Amino acid sequence: MTHSGFATIRSALCAAALLCASCAPAWMPVIGKNPDVQVQAVRSIKTVRIREIAVMPPIDAPAPGSSVAEGASDSLAAELQAKMALEAGWQMVPESDVADALQKMPPTTAANLQQNAIELGHRVLADAVLYGVIETYKERVGSDYAAASPASVAFTLHLVDIKSGQVIWSAHFAKSQKALTENVFDLVAFVQNSGRWVRAHEIAAEGVDKAIEDLHKKLNLQQEGPSFALPQYEGKYENPQQ
Repeated sequence: MTHSGFATIRSALCAAALLCASCAPAWMPVIGKNPDVQVQAVRSIKTVRIREIAVMPPIDAPAPGSSVAEGASDSLAAELQAKMALEAGWQMVPESDVADALQKMPPTTAANLQQNAIELGHRVLADAVLYGVIETYKERVGSDYAAASPASVAFTLHLVDIKSGQVIWSAHFAKSQKALTENVFDLVAFVQNSGRWVRAHEIAAEGVDKAIEDLHKKLNLQQEGPSFALPQYEGKYENPQQ
């Protein structure tokens, strides 16, 4: 093949690569080659001042062919509140304040979800509101070691900046437990679960942990607390910067 032929092929390959890159989804994996959690965030997320966050209970939005068990929203909201309360750097709006504010607002639906999240943020004076939808919340059928059907959970979370009204971070989690013979790459989870079939709330908790850890890393958290001044030394221990 001539040099010009190689050049033509190389140009075609480059063009194809660029086309694939431009069509790639915005979702990015948290960890691993086949992650259960995928996230996306605006480039300016570090410039947003976030100190206090409210968690709005997610709404049920079953995907085609899926189902959401009764009580899934309350269970997932409790997981989110508990996990976020353990992370340092932000303050949480009390659940009671969120509940009181929501009672005075129109019922939240898929059509007004973001609008209600922003309204909630204004009412409780939060810097941001975490809200979302549950696409799947299916409980296992069977016992710990003899499940006829495994548990399955899928949900999407969004964090909206109340000041700008912009969604600055999103995460999508979807997982159905598989037997080790079906997925040998999930050995760690298999050992952690003692080889048993887990419940839906355990899968949801795993997704919440991964998602909130990613959010915590991405946010530029505005912490409030006492400031400590460094002592000023004299003599031979004099501060060299003075």
